Amino acid sequence: MSNIELKVLLIDDDRATNLYNKYTLDKMGCCKQINIAENGQEAIDYLTSADADGNHPQPDLIFLDVNMPVMDGWEFLEVYETLPDEQKGENIVIMLTTSVNQDDFQKAESDPHISQFRSKPLTPNMLREIIDEYLASR
Repeated sequence: MSNIELKVLLIDDDRATNLYNKYTLDKMGCCKQINIAENGQEAIDYLTSADADGNHPQPDLIFLDVNMPVMDGWEFLEVYETLPDEQKGENIVIMLTTSVNQDDFQKAESDPHISQFRSKPLTPNMLREIIDEYLASR
């Protein structure tokens, strides 16, 4: 797994979840950069930011929580889909949730920006499956 160097954005309001997910990603050795946003608005601010050369972060993989204050996962996706391609980049959005709400699952299934809707927590096996399915060729 160490031959893949991903840029990952974790979007979750729970700090313990973010620490656990970051630990899992670090342990797998597949990331060159991990950024954390505690709500959808922080994530939008991050994605629309640019460095001195005008380059946007463009993470390869986004792990998105459903329920967050300020801007939840669904609201994030509404704004995200309006971003220009140079701000979005080509990334995989995985919705991670503790929600058992069938409406959330159905909504995720119909959203073209969501690659998968998975239950928390992020595990090494889940990460391997995601990389194998979506990112192995990068």
